[in-house]
Amino acid sequence: MSAVVVVGAGPVGLTAALTLARRGVHVTVLEQGDKLATESRASTFHPPTLEMLAELGVLKPLLVRGIIASTFQYRERGGGEIATLDLSVLAEDTAYPFRVQCEQSRLTPILLSALPSHASVRFGYRVEGLYPSEEGVIVHTSRGPVLADWVIGADGAHSAVRRTLGAGFDGSTYPERFLVASVAEDLEAALPGIAPINYVFDPDEWLVLLRTPAHWRVLLPTPTDTPDDDELSRLPDRLTAVADLGRPWRLLHASLYQVHQRVTESFRHGRVLLAGDAAHVNNPLGGMGMNSGIHDAVHLATALADVLSGAPESDLDTVATRRRTVAIDHVQRTSHDNWQRLRTQDPAYHDHLRALAASPTAARAYLRRACLLDSLENQP
Repeated sequence: MSAVVVVGAGPVGLTAALTLARRGVHVTVLEQGDKLATESRASTFHPPTLEMLAELGVLKPLLVRGIIASTFQYRERGGGEIATLDLSVLAEDTAYPFRVQCEQSRLTPILLSALPSHASVRFGYRVEGLYPSEEGVIVHTSRGPVLADWVIGADGAHSAVRRTLGAGFDGSTYPERFLVASVAEDLEAALPGIAPINYVFDPDEWLVLLRTPAHWRVLLPTPTDTPDDDELSRLPDRLTAVADLGRPWRLLHASLYQVHQRVTESFRHGRVLLAGDAAHVNNPLGGMGMNSGIHDAVHLATALADVLSGAPESDLDTVATRRRTVAIDHVQRTSHDNWQRLRTQDPAYHDHLRALAASPTAARAYLRRACLLDSLENQP
């Protein structure tokens, strides 16, 4: 019997598995796919996440594969820079006063290769149900039952673990879809002075420009009630409106998705824990989803390892409650504020951002929240 079964071999599930395995816990990861996912998805790693990955011994290869972003910008659509914020003001708070731009699909192989022999990943195991038993939790999969003492559900927003538990997932859906396009263009040449990360204000069509090791990503709001094919067909013109290159942009990939703000009712259900998107989802503005999910994984897995070593289960309850509070009061609130501000043209707020950039003290306070450092204060 595995002491812990982790469902989902994404960055959250593999981080939880590695955290447990480094404490000597026997772990089995069940992944419904035949291999690790290769989609870009999340691409920003914040300072406290880098600290956690360093503690797990997997940061150095990520730094080799990623881009260090010491600054990010707020800009006006059709105009120039509003403010550039320099993360070096966080040097007294963290050993990593920068963001790393790197697709999550480059982290998961690193995590997988770091797992010791008493941790294993089984691909092609789709979870179909969970049932408590006298011996632990029976996980029914497409390849038969797996018995565990504990289960961590890290299987994404459509979590089979959460659905099987009957756990609620209350929240709201945004009134627009997000369209993300990966492009093979040198946007630093097309838009001189931009940073690796750029948030562009506009009440009609805000956008985000993100540099990754392989390409630039462009995020645009898109109506909810139009056919996908129609939106994808007009994407070239929308990209030209961002920067006219005198020719069509070289488009590598584009996709549309609906965005939600939701959180489950509890991160612990008996011997089952929920982490990452399985427990909470939010809009991607500010790069908080994957980062907070990795934080869930480290803190919940650490607390679970303590319980397996003899600590009271009430300690695990405390951590689970705290992580849910962070999801609601910090992650969801901050990401929603980011969305609201990008959709406005408020000169007073622009002046506020310029004042932040000019004041190291004010910038530090602002960036501690934006980079999730504040969310970890008083963390059990």
